[in-house]
Amino acid sequence: MTINDKLAKRNLFIMMGAQVFAGAQMPMLFIVAGLAGQSFDINICWATLPISLIVFGSMTTAPWLSTVMQNFGRRPGFIIGSFGGAVGGALGAYALFINSFPLFLVASYFTGIYMSAQAFLRFAAIDTASEEFRPKAISYLMAVGLVPAILGPQLVKFTADMFVIPFIGVYLSVVIINIIGSVFFLFLRIPLPRKVENHFNEGRSRLELLKSPKIIVSIICAMVSYALMNLVMTSTPLAVVGCGFDHKNAADIVMAHVLGMFVPSFFTGHLIIKYGAPRIISIGLLILAFAGISNLLGIELINFYIGLIFLGIGWNFGFIGATTMLASSYKESERGKAQGMNDFFVFGFVTLASLASGSLMNCSAETPVEGWTSVNLAMIPFLILAGCSLIWLSKKSFAQSQA
Repeated sequence: MTINDKLAKRNLFIMMGAQVFAGAQMPMLFIVAGLAGQSFDINICWATLPISLIVFGSMTTAPWLSTVMQNFGRRPGFIIGSFGGAVGGALGAYALFINSFPLFLVASYFTGIYMSAQAFLRFAAIDTASEEFRPKAISYLMAVGLVPAILGPQLVKFTADMFVIPFIGVYLSVVIINIIGSVFFLFLRIPLPRKVENHFNEGRSRLELLKSPKIIVSIICAMVSYALMNLVMTSTPLAVVGCGFDHKNAADIVMAHVLGMFVPSFFTGHLIIKYGAPRIISIGLLILAFAGISNLLGIELINFYIGLIFLGIGWNFGFIGATTMLASSYKESERGKAQGMNDFFVFGFVTLASLASGSLMNCSAETPVEGWTSVNLAMIPFLILAGCSLIWLSKKSFAQSQA
């Protein structure tokens, strides 16, 4: 273990502590936001629009937040994220109280600021890590997501009906966990990236970065893995309730899904080191396909559980693999540009997926069962896109090795 890895592990433990508390808000809000959206007097096709606004907020925050972190450090960036999450929780509770769907959308956008900051945790985990420790650092950080994966849905069960108006208690608890999580970030020690004296050595432009086969394929695979996970997960509570079950069943299924997202993280990093990121991404895409097949085979609770657990595992392999591959594709001076651009594209695609999710689920068919079928069939072309991009990268790398 190097000196840098000692600092990396210290920072990693701090971020894991923050993730335990603040990270719980994401499964909480993905469980209730669509159901809460249906409680307003709106067209049911827009029920998942609050979730779309969360992701849209993350997408539009990523470029400027990455610049803040590049120039001022990770700590202020993460504190900004926690502040956004707390504001989102407070506004969400008030919007439900006064029955204002537009204000609820504003609240969701502020939650997206937190979501964007949380996404940068995986990059912060490797800032002070050695090349060998990087995949493990990302994997361990993701693994701690087990705790909020359990905590979040349980908080939903406990707080959803705490007040006369459903779900206000959920949003008020989001304020508290953001305040707790922000305290951890005060103890981070991540040096600023070294500034180069000659501006001509500041690295490639964003367009030049996109011309790198490894970077563009990393972004495509991250986009597809995250977007398909979001596409299906966003509709899951609506599908579960629409098929005759209640929101507590939906909370349990989402908890199982989030466990599927994070349990593999205990060994994903080791698998990437042993077999390489492209192979692990490929396995992730196959698992995502299996999740879709399971969801198409029936609408019993067991089908929801199996499909959503494998959806989480597929996301884990695909997204961690793509993040690791991206992190090895740029120089330190390009870090802010590459990471911000990656998350802009990833969460932009996820925004479209969450918008499509509600429309496919509620408006593409006459029954919830048919809507759920449409959601899962929509995975097919994007899985093909990501698979073809990996094949192209493999052929490109082979040709270069033979040159």
